[in-house]
This record gives sequence, C-alpha cells and structure tokens, in this order.
Amino acid sequence: MRTKRIGVMGGTFDPIHVGHLVAAEEARVRFALDRMVFVPCGQPPHKKDYSVTDREHRYTMTVLATSTNSAFEVSRIEIDRPGPSYTVDTLRELRGAQPQSSLYFVTGGDGILAVLTWRDPHELVQFCEFIAVTRPGYDLSHLEQALDPELMRHVHLLPIPGIDISSTEIRRRVAAGLPVKYLTPLEVEAYIAKQGLYRDDRSAGREGG
Repeated sequence: MRTKRIGVMGGTFDPIHVGHLVAAEEARVRFALDRMVFVPCGQPPHKKDYSVTDREHRYTMTVLATSTNSAFEVSRIEIDRPGPSYTVDTLRELRGAQPQSSLYFVTGGDGILAVLTWRDPHELVQFCEFIAVTRPGYDLSHLEQALDPELMRHVHLLPIPGIDISSTEIRRRVAAGLPVKYLTPLEVEAYIAKQGLYRDDRSAGREGG
C-alpha cells in the first residue's frame, strides 16, 4: 500500500480566513496529500504580550471553516494539551500516532523561519518535511541566510497567488464595524457576530494569525 501523505497546518487561527484555506488546498493538491489536518494552537508560546481569543472559539471557527472540504480535518491535539504549544511536541505526537505516514507541515514563507529557528529544529525535520507557501518571486535569501543547508533540504517552496488577508486585519475590521464578508467563510463570519468576538478595540490590533 502507498504511504499516506498527511499535511499539517498549525496556527492561532484567530480567526481562520480564506488565505489559510487557499494555501492548505494548494499544498494538498500540489503535493498529493491524502488529507490536511488543521491544528489550532492552544497556548502560543511566543505571544505572551496579549490575550489570544479563547481556544474553544478558535477551534470551533476552524471546524466551521473546513467542514465543506472532505479532505480537511481539525485536530484538538494542542487545544487539549496544557502549557505552551510547541510545534516539535505536536509533530512528535502526530508521528507516534501515524508512524507509517509521511507528514508535511504547511506554513508561510516567513513562518518557516519562525518554526525552524525557535525550538529543536533538527528534531523537527526528523518528523516531517516543510512546505513553505510563498508569493511568486519570493526572495529565497531570507531562508538561505537563516537556515543551514541541512534544514533547507527539508523545506519545499510552494508559490501561490498572493492573498493579502490577515487575521489581524479581520479583527480590526470587526472592531471598526466594517464587513469581513468573503475574507473568512460565511460560517465563521456568522459565528464571530453571534459570539460578539473582536468587538473590543483593545484586542483588535494585536498581532497573530
């Protein structure tokens, strides 16, 4: 039997938006992934200067956003784990649960620098390959200068059309009373409105994805 190829997309997803979904689907198709697992972060270890939206809200929004794609699923692995959410811990656990599968961690071109310069990068590449989603014409020098050749061998660039949407901008627009239709799935837009998320100006400007 062919080894299953599983994509993993981690993120704060505060909230998840169409940019995340486009990147995930493009990676799934281009790398022939059998399924894509979204992993909402429980407690971001590097975002201690602000309060992230409750993890259950972010998990629910991710489930709503991915429900129409049968190849997408959402994991509670970090939502249910106490303490800071480190990528290396998540990939180690996923590898233990899927020892016969090949894992591909999907992140942005700039995000790969964060992941592979934070915690145990050489252990990370024992668990998975990395797909770095970039815009066409992305400057490779950023990666080549920051990562040693051994790490670079495990990074695969995937240029896709740029979609200039961020979770930060969605939060700001909600706080300002501006529409977010088509920036995030309709189900997520409705959930944000029903739960009254992001209406506080003090929380809208914080950084995060």
